Amino acid sequence: MLPDRIGNYIIERQLGSGGMGNVYLGRDDATGAFAAIKELPASLAREEGFVARFHREIEVLRSLNHPQIVRLYGCGTDRDTHYYAMEYVEGETLTQRLKREKRIPWREVVSLGILICGALKAAHDIGVIHRDLKPSNLLLTPDGKVKLTDFGVAQVFASGKLTATGGVIGTAEYMSPEQAQGARSSRRSDLYSLGSVLYVMLVGKPPFQGSSAAEILNKHRFGQFDKPKSFLPELPSLVDEIVCQLLEKDPSKRPPDAYVLGKKLQEIQRRVDFQIEAAQGTYHSRLEGGETTSRQPAGSPSSDFPPIELGPTFVRDLVRAEIDLQNRQSLFSRILNNTYVLVILFALVTGGGVYLFLNTGIEPEEQFEIAKDLLEGPPGPAWFRARDQYLIPLLQSDPVRWRDQVEPYLQKIEVYQIESTILPSRRRDRVDPPASEPERLLRLARAQLDAGDVPAAKKTFESLRVLLEGNGQYQVLKTIVNNQIEALERQQVSRAERDAFIQTSFERAEKFHTSGQLDNARQIWQGIITLYQDDPTATQWVEQAQSLLDNSR
Repeated sequence: MLPDRIGNYIIERQLGSGGMGNVYLGRDDATGAFAAIKELPASLAREEGFVARFHREIEVLRSLNHPQIVRLYGCGTDRDTHYYAMEYVEGETLTQRLKREKRIPWREVVSLGILICGALKAAHDIGVIHRDLKPSNLLLTPDGKVKLTDFGVAQVFASGKLTATGGVIGTAEYMSPEQAQGARSSRRSDLYSLGSVLYVMLVGKPPFQGSSAAEILNKHRFGQFDKPKSFLPELPSLVDEIVCQLLEKDPSKRPPDAYVLGKKLQEIQRRVDFQIEAAQGTYHSRLEGGETTSRQPAGSPSSDFPPIELGPTFVRDLVRAEIDLQNRQSLFSRILNNTYVLVILFALVTGGGVYLFLNTGIEPEEQFEIAKDLLEGPPGPAWFRARDQYLIPLLQSDPVRWRDQVEPYLQKIEVYQIESTILPSRRRDRVDPPASEPERLLRLARAQLDAGDVPAAKKTFESLRVLLEGNGQYQVLKTIVNNQIEALERQQVSRAERDAFIQTSFERAEKFHTSGQLDNARQIWQGIITLYQDDPTATQWVEQAQSLLDNSR
Protein backbone atom coordinates (compact mmCIF):
# COMPACT_ATOMS: atom_id res chain seq x y z
CA MET A 1 0.00 0.00 0.00
CA LEU A 2 1.32 3.43 -0.97
CA PRO A 3 1.98 5.59 2.12
CA ASP A 4 0.56 9.13 2.15
CA ARG A 5 3.75 10.66 3.42
CA ILE A 6 7.13 9.78 4.90
CA GLY A 7 8.73 12.40 7.09
CA ASN A 8 8.38 15.81 5.45
CA TYR A 9 7.64 14.30 2.04
CA ILE A 10 4.24 13.74 0.45
CA ILE A 11 4.44 10.53 -1.52
CA GLU A 12 3.47 10.86 -5.20
CA ARG A 13 4.16 7.36 -6.54
CA GLN A 14 6.41 4.33 -6.23
CA LEU A 15 9.63 4.41 -8.26
CA GLY A 16 10.93 0.94 -7.51
CA SER A 17 11.41 -1.80 -4.94
CA GLY A 18 14.10 -4.20 -3.84
CA GLY A 19 15.37 -6.43 -1.08
CA MET A 20 15.98 -3.44 1.19
CA GLY A 21 12.55 -1.84 0.75
CA ASN A 22 10.77 0.52 -1.59
CA VAL A 23 11.72 3.78 -3.28
CA TYR A 24 9.09 6.47 -3.74
CA LEU A 25 8.86 9.83 -5.44
CA GLY A 26 8.24 12.38 -2.71
CA ARG A 27 7.55 16.10 -2.70
CA ASP A 28 8.86 18.22 0.16
CA ASP A 29 5.85 19.61 2.01
CA ALA A 30 7.63 22.92 2.65
CA THR A 31 9.60 23.62 -0.55
CA GLY A 32 7.78 21.54 -3.15
CA ALA A 33 11.09 20.03 -4.28
CA PHE A 34 11.04 16.42 -5.45
CA ALA A 35 13.22 13.69 -3.97
CA ALA A 36 13.55 9.92 -4.14
CA ILE A 37 12.60 8.45 -0.75
CA LYS A 38 14.04 5.07 0.18
CA GLU A 39 12.47 3.32 3.17
CA LEU A 40 13.41 0.35 5.29
CA PRO A 41 10.08 -1.23 6.23
CA ALA A 42 9.26 -1.94 9.87
CA SER A 43 9.38 -5.69 9.14
CA LEU A 44 13.08 -5.42 8.23
CA ALA A 45 13.84 -2.83 10.90
CA ARG A 46 13.34 -5.53 13.53
CA GLU A 47 16.53 -7.18 12.26
CA GLU A 48 19.61 -5.38 13.59
CA GLY A 49 21.70 -6.32 10.55
CA PHE A 50 19.31 -4.66 8.12
CA VAL A 51 19.22 -1.44 10.14
CA ALA A 52 23.01 -1.33 10.31
CA ARG A 53 23.27 -1.94 6.56
CA PHE A 54 20.67 0.75 5.83
CA HIS A 55 22.48 3.33 7.95
CA ARG A 56 25.82 2.36 6.42
CA GLU A 57 24.35 3.20 3.01
CA ILE A 58 23.29 6.60 4.40
CA GLU A 59 26.79 7.27 5.73
CA VAL A 60 28.34 6.29 2.41
CA LEU A 61 26.07 8.66 0.48
CA ARG A 62 26.72 11.40 3.03
CA SER A 63 30.45 11.16 2.36
CA LEU A 64 30.13 11.21 -1.45
CA ASN A 65 29.87 14.34 -3.56
CA HIS A 66 30.21 13.67 -7.27
CA PRO A 67 28.07 14.60 -10.30
CA GLN A 68 27.78 10.92 -11.31
CA ILE A 69 26.51 9.77 -7.89
CA VAL A 70 23.07 10.53 -6.48
CA ARG A 71 23.16 13.07 -3.64
CA LEU A 72 21.82 12.52 -0.14
CA TYR A 73 19.35 15.17 1.10
CA GLY A 74 18.53 13.88 4.57
CA CYS A 75 17.35 10.93 6.66
CA GLY A 76 15.12 10.10 9.59
CA THR A 77 12.60 7.75 11.17
CA ASP A 78 8.85 7.98 10.73
CA ARG A 79 6.55 5.62 12.67
CA ASP A 80 9.24 2.93 13.03
CA THR A 81 10.17 3.32 9.35
CA HIS A 82 13.76 4.26 8.65
CA TYR A 83 14.16 6.36 5.50
CA TYR A 84 16.41 8.73 3.65
CA ALA A 85 15.80 11.28 0.90
CA MET A 86 18.11 11.48 -2.09
CA GLU A 87 18.35 13.24 -5.42
CA TYR A 88 15.52 12.36 -7.80
CA VAL A 89 16.92 11.62 -11.25
CA GLU A 90 14.55 12.04 -14.17
CA GLY A 91 15.08 9.48 -16.88
CA GLU A 92 15.35 5.70 -16.72
CA THR A 93 17.62 2.95 -15.48
CA LEU A 94 20.07 1.27 -17.81
CA THR A 95 18.00 -1.89 -17.39
CA GLN A 96 14.92 -0.16 -18.79
CA ARG A 97 16.82 1.16 -21.77
CA LEU A 98 18.36 -2.22 -22.55
CA LYS A 99 14.92 -3.85 -22.44
CA ARG A 100 13.73 -1.31 -24.98
CA GLU A 101 16.75 -1.10 -27.29
CA LYS A 102 18.59 -4.41 -26.64
CA ARG A 103 22.02 -2.90 -27.45
CA ILE A 104 23.72 0.49 -27.21
CA PRO A 105 26.16 1.87 -29.84
CA TRP A 106 29.76 1.31 -28.83
CA ARG A 107 30.68 5.01 -28.82
CA GLU A 108 27.97 5.75 -26.29
CA VAL A 109 29.01 2.68 -24.27
CA VAL A 110 32.56 4.05 -24.02
CA SER A 111 31.26 7.50 -23.06
CA LEU A 112 29.04 6.04 -20.34
CA GLY A 113 31.94 3.90 -19.16
CA ILE A 114 34.08 7.02 -18.69
CA LEU A 115 31.35 8.64 -16.58
CA ILE A 116 30.92 5.50 -14.46
CA CYS A 117 34.68 5.43 -13.90
CA GLY A 118 34.41 8.93 -12.45
CA ALA A 119 31.76 7.76 -9.99
CA LEU A 120 33.77 4.68 -8.98
CA LYS A 121 36.94 6.73 -8.51
CA ALA A 122 35.08 9.11 -6.19
CA ALA A 123 33.83 6.16 -4.13
CA HIS A 124 37.16 4.31 -4.11
CA ASP A 125 39.03 7.48 -3.12
CA ILE A 126 37.17 7.56 0.21
CA GLY A 127 37.49 3.81 0.76
CA VAL A 128 34.12 2.61 -0.54
CA ILE A 129 33.63 -0.39 -2.84
CA HIS A 130 30.15 -0.54 -4.40
CA ARG A 131 30.00 -4.36 -4.79
CA ASP A 132 26.69 -4.32 -6.68
CA LEU A 133 27.35 -2.39 -9.88
CA LYS A 134 24.67 -3.42 -12.38
CA PRO A 135 22.31 -1.82 -14.95
CA SER A 136 19.45 -1.32 -12.48
CA ASN A 137 21.75 0.78 -10.26
CA LEU A 138 22.72 3.11 -13.10
CA LEU A 139 20.29 5.95 -13.81
CA LEU A 140 20.42 7.54 -17.28
CA THR A 141 19.47 11.20 -17.54
CA PRO A 142 17.81 12.78 -20.59
CA ASP A 143 21.02 14.72 -21.37
CA GLY A 144 23.09 11.53 -21.75
CA LYS A 145 24.68 11.45 -18.30
CA VAL A 146 24.64 8.60 -15.77
CA LYS A 147 24.15 8.48 -12.00
CA LEU A 148 25.33 5.64 -9.76
CA THR A 149 22.98 4.68 -6.94
CA ASP A 150 22.22 1.98 -4.34
CA PHE A 151 25.22 1.63 -2.02
CA GLY A 152 23.26 -0.76 0.19
CA VAL A 153 25.87 -3.52 0.04
CA ALA A 154 28.89 -1.23 -0.26
CA GLN A 155 32.01 -2.32 1.57
CA VAL A 156 33.79 0.36 3.56
CA PHE A 157 37.22 -1.20 3.21
CA ALA A 158 39.16 1.66 4.76
CA SER A 159 37.25 1.54 8.05
CA GLY A 160 37.76 -2.13 8.87
CA LYS A 161 34.04 -2.51 9.58
CA LEU A 162 33.69 -5.70 7.57
CA THR A 163 35.49 -8.97 7.99
CA ALA A 164 37.94 -10.16 5.37
CA THR A 165 35.62 -12.86 4.12
CA GLY A 166 31.93 -13.45 4.30
CA GLY A 167 28.86 -14.40 2.35
CA VAL A 168 28.32 -13.89 -1.34
CA ILE A 169 27.12 -10.31 -1.78
CA GLY A 170 26.04 -8.78 -5.10
CA THR A 171 24.03 -9.70 -8.18
CA ALA A 172 25.07 -12.94 -9.86
CA GLU A 173 25.24 -11.76 -13.50
CA TYR A 174 27.58 -8.87 -12.66
CA MET A 175 29.59 -10.32 -9.77
CA SER A 176 33.36 -10.71 -9.84
CA PRO A 177 34.93 -14.18 -9.42
CA GLU A 178 36.36 -13.23 -6.02
CA GLN A 179 32.90 -12.15 -4.83
CA ALA A 180 31.45 -15.37 -6.21
CA GLN A 181 33.67 -17.41 -3.91
CA GLY A 182 32.94 -15.20 -0.88
CA ALA A 183 36.35 -13.51 -0.80
CA ARG A 184 36.89 -9.87 0.11
CA SER A 185 36.08 -7.36 -2.62
CA SER A 186 38.51 -4.76 -3.92
CA ARG A 187 38.46 -1.84 -6.33
CA ARG A 188 39.15 -4.28 -9.14
CA SER A 189 36.00 -6.20 -8.17
CA ASP A 190 33.97 -3.13 -9.10
CA LEU A 191 35.94 -2.91 -12.36
CA TYR A 192 34.99 -6.51 -13.20
CA SER A 193 31.34 -5.61 -12.62
CA LEU A 194 31.79 -2.56 -14.85
CA GLY A 195 33.21 -4.88 -17.52
CA SER A 196 30.04 -6.98 -17.27
CA VAL A 197 27.92 -3.83 -17.60
CA LEU A 198 29.87 -2.69 -20.67
CA TYR A 199 29.47 -6.19 -22.10
CA VAL A 200 25.69 -6.24 -21.69
CA MET A 201 25.41 -2.77 -23.23
CA LEU A 202 27.39 -3.89 -26.28
CA VAL A 203 26.07 -7.43 -26.73
CA GLY A 204 22.58 -7.26 -25.22
CA LYS A 205 23.19 -9.98 -22.64
CA PRO A 206 25.59 -10.49 -19.70
CA PRO A 207 28.84 -12.40 -20.25
CA PHE A 208 27.49 -15.34 -18.23
CA GLN A 209 23.94 -16.66 -17.90
CA GLY A 210 22.45 -19.74 -16.29
CA SER A 211 19.36 -21.35 -14.82
CA SER A 212 20.40 -20.56 -11.26
CA ALA A 213 22.55 -18.09 -9.37
CA ALA A 214 24.91 -20.90 -8.37
CA GLU A 215 25.46 -21.85 -12.01
CA ILE A 216 26.18 -18.24 -12.98
CA LEU A 217 28.60 -17.75 -10.09
CA ASN A 218 30.44 -20.92 -11.07
CA LYS A 219 30.78 -19.60 -14.63
CA HIS A 220 32.22 -16.31 -13.35
CA ARG A 221 34.89 -18.30 -11.52
CA PHE A 222 35.72 -20.92 -14.15
CA GLY A 223 33.78 -20.24 -17.37
CA GLN A 224 34.88 -18.58 -20.60
CA PHE A 225 32.70 -15.90 -22.21
CA ASP A 226 32.37 -15.10 -25.91
CA LYS A 227 34.20 -11.93 -26.83
CA PRO A 228 31.96 -8.97 -27.70
CA LYS A 229 33.55 -8.82 -31.14
CA SER A 230 32.20 -12.29 -31.93
CA PHE A 231 28.71 -10.74 -31.80
CA LEU A 232 29.72 -7.37 -33.27
CA PRO A 233 32.36 -7.80 -35.99
CA GLU A 234 32.37 -4.03 -36.55
CA LEU A 235 33.34 -3.35 -32.92
CA PRO A 236 36.80 -1.72 -32.71
CA SER A 237 39.40 -4.14 -31.41
CA LEU A 238 40.49 -1.66 -28.75
CA VAL A 239 37.01 -1.67 -27.20
CA ASP A 240 36.82 -5.47 -27.36
CA GLU A 241 40.22 -5.79 -25.67
CA ILE A 242 39.47 -3.45 -22.76
CA VAL A 243 36.18 -5.26 -21.98
CA CYS A 244 37.98 -8.61 -22.05
CA GLN A 245 40.70 -7.22 -19.76
CA LEU A 246 38.08 -6.06 -17.27
CA LEU A 247 36.62 -9.59 -17.23
CA GLU A 248 39.90 -11.29 -16.34
CA LYS A 249 39.52 -13.89 -13.58
CA ASP A 250 42.73 -12.72 -11.93
CA PRO A 251 42.16 -9.24 -10.42
CA SER A 252 45.82 -8.31 -10.95
CA LYS A 253 45.32 -8.57 -14.73
CA ARG A 254 42.55 -5.96 -14.71
CA PRO A 255 43.29 -2.22 -14.84
CA PRO A 256 44.62 -1.04 -11.46
CA ASP A 257 41.80 1.40 -10.71
CA ALA A 258 38.92 3.42 -12.12
CA TYR A 259 41.09 6.47 -12.86
CA VAL A 260 43.47 4.52 -15.08
CA LEU A 261 40.53 2.76 -16.76
CA GLY A 262 38.83 6.09 -17.47
CA LYS A 263 42.01 7.39 -19.08
CA LYS A 264 42.27 4.23 -21.20
CA LEU A 265 38.69 4.64 -22.40
CA GLN A 266 39.36 8.27 -23.33
CA GLU A 267 42.48 7.17 -25.20
CA ILE A 268 40.48 4.50 -27.04
CA GLN A 269 38.10 7.20 -28.27
CA ARG A 270 41.00 9.27 -29.61
CA ARG A 271 42.82 6.35 -31.19
CA VAL A 272 39.74 4.95 -32.93
CA ASP A 273 38.92 8.40 -34.27
CA PHE A 274 42.48 8.66 -35.58
CA GLN A 275 42.23 5.26 -37.24
CA ILE A 276 38.96 6.19 -38.92
CA GLU A 277 40.32 9.53 -40.08
CA ALA A 278 43.37 7.74 -41.47
CA ALA A 279 41.15 5.28 -43.35
CA GLN A 280 39.02 8.12 -44.73
CA GLY A 281 42.07 10.38 -45.19
CA THR A 282 41.66 13.34 -47.50
CA TYR A 283 43.76 13.06 -50.63
CA HIS A 284 44.70 16.32 -52.28
CA SER A 285 45.28 16.75 -55.99
CA ARG A 286 47.15 19.86 -56.94
CA LEU A 287 45.49 21.63 -59.92
CA GLU A 288 46.80 24.21 -62.29
CA GLY A 289 46.92 27.60 -60.64
CA GLY A 290 47.68 26.11 -57.21
CA GLU A 291 44.08 25.11 -56.33
CA THR A 292 43.39 21.87 -54.53
CA THR A 293 40.47 19.51 -54.37
CA SER A 294 39.67 16.92 -51.78
CA ARG A 295 38.08 13.54 -52.18
CA GLN A 296 37.25 10.87 -49.66
CA PRO A 297 36.63 7.22 -50.35
CA ALA A 298 32.98 6.35 -50.33
CA GLY A 299 31.84 4.27 -47.43
CA SER A 300 29.64 3.91 -44.40
CA PRO A 301 29.53 6.43 -41.55
CA SER A 302 32.56 6.67 -39.32
CA SER A 303 30.89 4.85 -36.45
CA ASP A 304 30.52 1.77 -38.68
CA PHE A 305 34.16 1.60 -39.72
CA PRO A 306 36.05 -1.45 -38.51
CA PRO A 307 39.35 -0.83 -36.71
CA ILE A 308 42.35 -0.22 -38.97
CA GLU A 309 45.63 -1.94 -38.24
CA LEU A 310 48.38 0.66 -38.67
CA GLY A 311 51.14 -1.61 -39.88
CA PRO A 312 54.43 -0.60 -41.52
CA THR A 313 53.04 -0.86 -45.07
CA PHE A 314 50.14 1.40 -44.22
CA VAL A 315 52.41 4.14 -42.84
CA ARG A 316 54.81 3.88 -45.77
CA ASP A 317 52.02 4.08 -48.32
CA LEU A 318 50.53 7.13 -46.65
CA VAL A 319 53.89 8.90 -46.69
CA ARG A 320 54.58 7.97 -50.33
CA ALA A 321 51.07 8.95 -51.50
CA GLU A 322 51.18 12.33 -49.82
CA ILE A 323 54.63 13.11 -51.24
CA ASP A 324 53.69 11.96 -54.75
CA LEU A 325 50.44 13.85 -54.90
CA GLN A 326 51.69 17.14 -53.47
CA ASN A 327 55.15 17.27 -55.08
CA ARG A 328 54.66 15.34 -58.28
CA GLN A 329 56.78 17.61 -60.51
CA SER A 330 59.40 18.75 -58.01
CA LEU A 331 63.01 17.75 -57.55
CA PHE A 332 62.23 17.29 -53.88
CA SER A 333 59.66 14.69 -54.86
CA ARG A 334 62.25 12.69 -56.83
CA ILE A 335 64.61 12.78 -53.85
CA LEU A 336 61.94 11.56 -51.47
CA ASN A 337 61.01 8.75 -53.84
CA ASN A 338 64.49 7.35 -53.40
CA THR A 339 64.21 4.00 -51.61
CA TYR A 340 66.92 4.74 -49.06
CA VAL A 341 65.37 8.09 -48.17
CA LEU A 342 61.99 6.42 -47.75
CA VAL A 343 63.49 3.77 -45.45
CA ILE A 344 64.94 6.50 -43.24
CA LEU A 345 61.67 8.44 -43.31
CA PHE A 346 59.71 5.31 -42.51
CA ALA A 347 61.96 4.62 -39.49
CA LEU A 348 61.39 8.16 -38.23
CA VAL A 349 57.62 7.94 -38.68
CA THR A 350 57.40 4.52 -37.04
CA GLY A 351 59.65 5.49 -34.16
CA GLY A 352 57.70 8.68 -33.61
CA GLY A 353 54.44 6.74 -33.71
CA VAL A 354 55.66 4.33 -31.07
CA TYR A 355 56.80 7.23 -28.89
CA LEU A 356 53.44 8.95 -29.24
CA PHE A 357 51.62 5.71 -28.52
CA LEU A 358 53.52 5.27 -25.27
CA ASN A 359 53.20 8.87 -24.17
CA THR A 360 49.95 10.09 -25.71
CA GLY A 361 48.02 12.52 -23.57
CA ILE A 362 49.83 11.87 -20.28
CA GLU A 363 51.01 15.16 -18.83
CA PRO A 364 53.30 15.20 -15.76
CA GLU A 365 50.37 16.10 -13.52
CA GLU A 366 48.39 13.12 -14.85
CA GLN A 367 51.37 10.81 -14.28
CA PHE A 368 51.53 11.99 -10.68
CA GLU A 369 47.78 11.43 -10.19
CA ILE A 370 48.03 7.92 -11.65
CA ALA A 371 50.89 7.12 -9.28
CA LYS A 372 48.91 8.47 -6.30
CA ASP A 373 45.89 6.36 -7.24
CA LEU A 374 48.04 3.23 -7.55
CA LEU A 375 49.56 3.90 -4.14
CA GLU A 376 46.13 4.28 -2.56
CA GLY A 377 45.48 0.64 -3.38
CA PRO A 378 46.83 -2.31 -1.40
CA PRO A 379 50.63 -2.75 -1.29
CA GLY A 380 52.01 -4.94 -4.03
CA PRO A 381 53.28 -4.84 -7.62
CA ALA A 382 51.14 -1.78 -8.38
CA TRP A 383 53.23 0.24 -5.90
CA PHE A 384 56.45 -0.66 -7.69
CA ARG A 385 54.82 0.18 -11.03
CA ALA A 386 53.89 3.58 -9.64
CA ARG A 387 57.49 4.11 -8.58
CA ASP A 388 59.21 2.84 -11.75
CA GLN A 389 56.82 4.11 -14.43
CA TYR A 390 55.67 7.41 -12.97
CA LEU A 391 57.42 8.73 -9.85
CA ILE A 392 61.09 8.16 -10.74
CA PRO A 393 60.65 9.49 -14.33
CA LEU A 394 58.98 12.60 -12.89
CA LEU A 395 61.85 13.12 -10.47
CA GLN A 396 64.40 12.63 -13.23
CA SER A 397 62.63 15.00 -15.63
CA ASP A 398 62.30 17.93 -13.22
CA PRO A 399 63.79 17.27 -9.76
CA VAL A 400 63.29 20.83 -8.53
CA ARG A 401 59.57 20.78 -9.27
CA TRP A 402 58.73 17.23 -8.19
CA ARG A 403 61.15 16.36 -5.35
CA ASP A 404 58.94 17.51 -2.45
CA GLN A 405 55.85 15.78 -3.86
CA VAL A 406 57.47 12.55 -5.02
CA GLU A 407 59.92 11.71 -2.23
CA PRO A 408 57.27 10.99 0.47
CA TYR A 409 55.72 8.40 -1.83
CA LEU A 410 59.10 6.89 -2.66
CA GLN A 411 59.78 6.59 1.07
CA LYS A 412 56.41 4.91 1.55
CA ILE A 413 57.30 2.35 -1.12
CA GLU A 414 60.75 1.82 0.41
CA VAL A 415 59.19 1.15 3.81
CA TYR A 416 56.84 -1.43 2.31
CA GLN A 417 59.67 -3.07 0.37
CA ILE A 418 61.86 -3.36 3.47
CA GLU A 419 58.91 -4.44 5.62
CA SER A 420 57.99 -7.24 3.23
CA THR A 421 61.61 -8.37 3.25
CA ILE A 422 62.40 -8.38 6.98
CA LEU A 423 59.03 -9.43 8.40
CA PRO A 424 58.61 -13.18 7.92
CA SER A 425 55.45 -14.48 6.34
CA ARG A 426 53.90 -17.80 7.21
CA ARG A 427 53.76 -18.51 3.48
CA ARG A 428 57.54 -18.17 3.07
CA ASP A 429 59.57 -21.33 3.55
CA ARG A 430 62.91 -19.57 3.90
CA VAL A 431 63.56 -16.36 5.82
CA ASP A 432 66.93 -14.62 5.99
CA PRO A 433 68.32 -14.03 9.49
CA PRO A 434 67.71 -10.57 10.99
CA ALA A 435 70.32 -7.95 10.11
CA SER A 436 70.11 -6.11 13.45
CA GLU A 437 68.74 -6.37 16.99
CA PRO A 438 65.77 -4.04 16.29
CA GLU A 439 64.93 -6.22 13.29
CA ARG A 440 64.99 -9.33 15.51
CA LEU A 441 62.62 -7.70 17.99
CA LEU A 442 60.36 -6.62 15.16
CA ARG A 443 60.15 -10.20 13.94
CA LEU A 444 59.46 -11.37 17.49
CA ALA A 445 56.47 -9.03 17.70
CA ARG A 446 55.18 -10.29 14.34
CA ALA A 447 55.55 -13.91 15.50
CA GLN A 448 53.55 -13.08 18.63
CA LEU A 449 50.90 -11.51 16.45
CA ASP A 450 50.75 -14.52 14.12
CA ALA A 451 50.34 -16.77 17.17
CA GLY A 452 47.30 -14.77 18.25
CA ASP A 453 48.96 -13.17 21.28
CA VAL A 454 47.88 -9.63 20.42
CA PRO A 455 48.60 -8.06 23.85
CA ALA A 456 52.18 -9.39 23.85
CA ALA A 457 52.73 -8.24 20.27
CA LYS A 458 51.46 -4.76 21.01
CA LYS A 459 53.62 -4.53 24.12
CA THR A 460 56.71 -5.55 22.13
CA PHE A 461 55.97 -3.08 19.34
CA GLU A 462 55.42 -0.21 21.78
CA SER A 463 58.56 -0.98 23.77
CA LEU A 464 60.58 -1.17 20.56
CA ARG A 465 59.19 2.17 19.44
CA VAL A 466 60.44 3.77 22.67
CA LEU A 467 63.94 2.37 22.12
CA LEU A 468 64.04 3.56 18.50
CA GLU A 469 62.89 7.08 19.35
CA GLY A 470 65.64 9.58 18.51
CA ASN A 471 67.89 6.92 16.95
CA GLY A 472 68.53 8.18 13.43
CA GLN A 473 70.11 4.88 12.40
CA TYR A 474 66.78 3.04 12.28
CA GLN A 475 64.34 5.55 10.80
CA VAL A 476 62.80 3.04 8.37
CA LEU A 477 62.37 0.43 11.11
CA LYS A 478 60.75 3.07 13.30
CA THR A 479 58.25 3.80 10.52
CA ILE A 480 57.50 0.09 10.18
CA VAL A 481 56.92 -0.23 13.94
CA ASN A 482 54.54 2.75 13.88
CA ASN A 483 52.67 1.20 10.96
CA GLN A 484 52.32 -2.08 12.84
CA ILE A 485 50.98 -0.32 15.95
CA GLU A 486 48.46 1.67 13.89
CA ALA A 487 47.34 -1.52 12.16
CA LEU A 488 46.85 -3.21 15.53
CA GLU A 489 44.76 -0.31 16.77
CA ARG A 490 42.55 -0.51 13.68
CA GLN A 491 42.21 -4.26 14.13
CA GLN A 492 41.17 -3.81 17.74
CA VAL A 493 38.25 -1.63 16.64
CA SER A 494 37.31 -4.24 14.04
CA ARG A 495 37.73 -7.05 16.60
CA ALA A 496 35.37 -5.32 19.02
CA GLU A 497 32.71 -5.22 16.32
CA ARG A 498 33.43 -8.84 15.46
CA ASP A 499 33.06 -9.88 19.08
CA ALA A 500 29.78 -7.97 19.36
CA PHE A 501 28.52 -9.79 16.27
CA ILE A 502 29.52 -13.20 17.65
CA GLN A 503 27.98 -12.39 21.03
CA THR A 504 24.70 -11.48 19.32
CA SER A 505 24.83 -14.80 17.46
CA PHE A 506 25.30 -16.70 20.74
CA GLU A 507 22.29 -14.89 22.20
CA ARG A 508 20.15 -15.88 19.20
CA ALA A 509 21.32 -19.48 19.55
CA GLU A 510 20.42 -19.43 23.25
CA LYS A 511 16.88 -18.25 22.40
CA PHE A 512 16.51 -21.08 19.91
CA HIS A 513 17.87 -23.56 22.45
CA THR A 514 15.52 -22.36 25.19
CA SER A 515 12.48 -22.55 22.90
CA GLY A 516 13.34 -26.10 21.85
CA GLN A 517 14.56 -25.24 18.34
CA LEU A 518 17.77 -27.18 18.82
CA ASP A 519 18.65 -27.57 15.14
CA ASN A 520 18.66 -23.80 14.63
CA ALA A 521 20.90 -23.33 17.67
CA ARG A 522 23.30 -26.01 16.44
CA GLN A 523 23.53 -24.35 13.01
CA ILE A 524 24.58 -21.06 14.63
CA TRP A 525 27.22 -22.74 16.83
CA GLN A 526 28.56 -24.69 13.86
CA GLY A 527 28.62 -21.49 11.80
CA ILE A 528 30.76 -19.74 14.41
CA ILE A 529 33.18 -22.67 14.41
CA THR A 530 33.40 -22.76 10.61
CA LEU A 531 33.93 -19.02 10.21
CA TYR A 532 36.44 -18.41 12.99
CA GLN A 533 38.30 -21.67 13.61
CA ASP A 534 41.34 -20.39 11.68
CA ASP A 535 41.43 -17.05 13.53
CA PRO A 536 43.75 -17.37 16.55
CA THR A 537 42.21 -14.27 18.16
CA ALA A 538 38.79 -15.93 18.21
CA THR A 539 39.85 -19.14 19.95
CA GLN A 540 37.66 -18.54 23.02
CA TRP A 541 34.56 -18.07 20.87
CA VAL A 542 35.26 -21.22 18.87
CA GLU A 543 35.86 -23.27 22.03
CA GLN A 544 32.62 -21.96 23.57
CA ALA A 545 30.65 -22.83 20.43
CA GLN A 546 32.25 -26.29 20.26
CA SER A 547 31.42 -26.95 23.93
CA LEU A 548 27.77 -25.95 23.47
CA LEU A 549 27.54 -28.04 20.32
CA ASP A 550 29.01 -31.11 22.03
CA ASN A 551 26.73 -30.75 25.07
CA SER A 552 23.66 -30.54 22.86
CA ARG A 553 24.16 -34.02 21.42
